[in-house]
Amino acid sequence: MAEHHLDARHLLCPLPVIRVQNTVKTLSAGDRLLVTCTDPGSKKDIPMWCRIHGHAVEKMEEQGRSIQFVIRVGTPA
Repeated sequence: MAEHHLDARHLLCPLPVIRVQNTVKTLSAGDRLLVTCTDPGSKKDIPMWCRIHGHAVEKMEEQGRSIQFVIRVGTPA
């Protein structure tokens, strides 16, 4: 189990979700991905994408304009 970081700040929809998707493809089940983004749409898009694809958002936190997610990678369908 490893921890990885993704900086998706200053990217607009749908790029943050696409970057998360591309990064998760390179990770193993159980890994954690820490994502930082600034697109307000990500607050809905990233959790929805995770739910559909079997991953879990362990934490979502807003700090100023930044939104931070901690995603636990699930097993591929």
